[in-house]
Amino acid sequence: MTDVLLYHHIQGLTDGVRAFADELREAGHTVHSPDLFEGRTFPSIEDGFAYAKEVGFEELGERGVAAAQEYGTDLVYAGFSFGVAIAQQLAQTRSGARGALFMYSCLPASEFGAWPAGLPVQIHGKEGDEYFDEDLPAARELTESESNAELFVYPGGQHLFADSSLDAYDPQAAALLMERAKAFLAGLG
Repeated sequence: MTDVLLYHHIQGLTDGVRAFADELREAGHTVHSPDLFEGRTFPSIEDGFAYAKEVGFEELGERGVAAAQEYGTDLVYAGFSFGVAIAQQLAQTRSGARGALFMYSCLPASEFGAWPAGLPVQIHGKEGDEYFDEDLPAARELTESESNAELFVYPGGQHLFADSSLDAYDPQAAALLMERAKAFLAGLG
């Protein structure tokens, strides 16, 4: 079906991120989920942020871009929060992208030039999430300017709501996100 390059969030490649990737695999997709934190996971967003700041966001971004070199160019770039920045950069700048799947974040397309014409994107976040609220204007702008762009805003305020290993997990919203993501990926096949 579809090859997906999935970047984890600021708490690392958690069991919940792995479970999300596994569910996409069970649906027939090939999912690559590089561990940019080299095996480290963190109990909170703040702890993960402190680690990322210590290592350097630029260094972590370079790790993410380097990881993409291991796989072809015929990929869907996906990310959770922190991982969206890398996924979005690659989707916008690496030729051959098939689509983009952004959870909990979306940067202005102008960060990486212009959105590639016709590139499908799906964006998911919660309406009361303080982190996603900052990105919601960029997500709306992208979906209003591109015919192949979809924005799904869920009720509630949890940030990492589709990660089943975290307290922020919202089973109903996560199931709906997964259903929509599977449909999106199946439509690209």
